[in-house]
Amino acid sequence: MARVDSLLSILRQLDANELHLGTDREPKLLAHGAVRKLSLPATPEQTLRELLGEILTPDCDRVIRAKGRMRARYDSAAHGAFDVEIAGRAGDGFDVSFIREAVAAATVRVPEPAVLRVATARVPTPSPVEVDPSPVLPKLIAKASALRASDVHLLDGAAPMARVDGKLHRLSEDAMDLSSALPLDKAQTALVLSGRAVEIAIELSGVGRARVHAFRVAEGLAAAIRLLPDKAPSLASLHIPVPLEDLVDLPHGLVLACGATGAGKSTTLAALAQEALRRRSILLSTLEDPIEYALTPTDSSVLRRRQIGRDVPDFATGLRDALREDPDVLLLGEMRDAETITLALTAAETGHLVLSSLHCGSAASAIERIVDAYPPERATQIRVQLADSLKAVIVQRLVPRARGDGRLPAVEVLRVTHAVASIIREGKTAQLPTAMQSSRREGTIPLERCLADRVIAGEVALEDARAAANDPASLAKYLGK
Repeated sequence: MARVDSLLSILRQLDANELHLGTDREPKLLAHGAVRKLSLPATPEQTLRELLGEILTPDCDRVIRAKGRMRARYDSAAHGAFDVEIAGRAGDGFDVSFIREAVAAATVRVPEPAVLRVATARVPTPSPVEVDPSPVLPKLIAKASALRASDVHLLDGAAPMARVDGKLHRLSEDAMDLSSALPLDKAQTALVLSGRAVEIAIELSGVGRARVHAFRVAEGLAAAIRLLPDKAPSLASLHIPVPLEDLVDLPHGLVLACGATGAGKSTTLAALAQEALRRRSILLSTLEDPIEYALTPTDSSVLRRRQIGRDVPDFATGLRDALREDPDVLLLGEMRDAETITLALTAAETGHLVLSSLHCGSAASAIERIVDAYPPERATQIRVQLADSLKAVIVQRLVPRARGDGRLPAVEVLRVTHAVASIIREGKTAQLPTAMQSSRREGTIPLERCLADRVIAGEVALEDARAAANDPASLAKYLGK
C-alpha cells in the first residue's frame, strides 16, 4: 500500500474527488471543483517519492523523462479507484494528480487489495505508419462495429472482448493468437516484447479507421483497439444539450474539451474542427497522437494534419512550427506539459483559435491543472494569461440512456465572461461553481444541472445521473429532492 493512502483518506473524509501534489508545493484538494486547502507543508521531492511508493517505479521515471508525463490507475482497497497523472516540470520536480473515478452504475469493480495497475506508457516508434491488417482483425472489428462497440480488447490465449455502451461483452469464445493476429512487423514486435507499446492505424473498408495499441502484459501480448468512424461527426449528431456552434466563430482564444478517457473529448474536438472548416474560410492545422477522425476541408478552407511521432517529434515542436504556417485554427490533441500549454496560450493570445483537450473532471479543476503545471512563482502570470485567453471549457460524461441502447453526453460548459475572467485572474476558483449557476443565459451550465435536465426529460435514469455527478447534493437540489 502506498503511503499516499493517508492523504486519500482525508480526501474521502472531506468528500473531495481530486488530490494534487507536487515537489515543493502544498498538497491541494478539490471537492467537485472547489479548492479545499490542507494545513500541510510543501512536499520535498524525496518525501513525495516516499508517499507515492510503488506508484512511481524506475520505469515510470524513465517514461516521464522521455514523454513528459504518464498516466496510471491506482486501486486502493480502502479508498477506491483513482486515475493518476504524473507530469514532469520544465525545470526540476514533478506534479501528481489523483482523480477519484466515478462509479459506473452498471459496472461493479472489485479491486484487489492495494493493487496498482499501470497502463503501459506508449513510446512512439520512430515512424508509426498505417498498415494493412491481418486477415483475422477485419472480421473481428466488423463484428464489434456492428454491435456499436467503441473498443476491442485482445489478450494472447483469451477470448476477445468489446466495450459496448461502457460495458464489456465477449465477442466470441475462441482464444486469440495475437502473434499472428496483430499486424506487427519484426521491429514492432521486438519493441512490444521489450516492454514498449506500439500504436498502428488501420483502414477497414465499410467500417472506418481503427487505432491498434499493442503492448505486453504478464500473460503475453495484448491490444486495445479503438474504433473510429469514416469521418468526423457533426455537432448536431453528438446530442450535446447546449449549443456549441458559435465557439468555432471565435477569432481567437482557447477552447478546452475535458473529461476522463473515453468520455468523447476527441469526438467533440473533431466535430468543432469540422464545423469550423464548414462555416469559415480558414487554414486549420492539427497536431494529434495519433490522427483519429477524418476531417474534410471545403473549397474555401485548407487542412494541414500532423501526427506526433511520425510527422513531428512532439506537441511542443509541432506547435512552434504551426505558428509559422499561417493557421487560423489550431487543433491540439492534448496539452501535456508546461511548454505545450505556454505555446497554446501564446497562440490563443496572438490571434489564433486553439481547440485542445485536458484530462480532468470539472471546469474548475481544468483551470487548476493548468496553473499547477508551472512553478508557484509563475501562478499569477498564468492565471492572467488564462483569464485573457480562455473562452470556454466543455466537460463531458457519457451516461446510459434510460430507454434503449447507447449513451448520452452530460456536459458542464463554462463560458468565460468578464465575471469568470476576474475569478480566474484573482485565483478564486472555489467561486466558479456559484458563478456557473447564475450564468445560463451566457451558455454556461453546471454538470449537475445538465444531468437533472436529462433525468426530468426521462432520458437518463436517476441512479445513472447520481453516479455521473461531481456533486450529488447539487443534483438533488436541481431535481427538488
